[in-house]
Amino acid sequence: MAKKTIRVRQTASPIRRPQDQRATLVGLGLNKVGRERELEDTPAVRGMIAKVSHMVEIVEE
Repeated sequence: MAKKTIRVRQTASPIRRPQDQRATLVGLGLNKVGRERELEDTPAVRGMIAKVSHMVEIVEE
């Protein structure tokens, strides 16, 4: 059975953001505006996306 994935794009800079939000972006594999990553769709990843939802967007495939 194939694992579900979610595609995430960073849309804002982590400059002047709290350190924990910067660390969350790095944990998602994002660190520059415009970068995209395809991640496994798990509750942990969804929680990380929710924490930095103002700096990322989910890309529809």
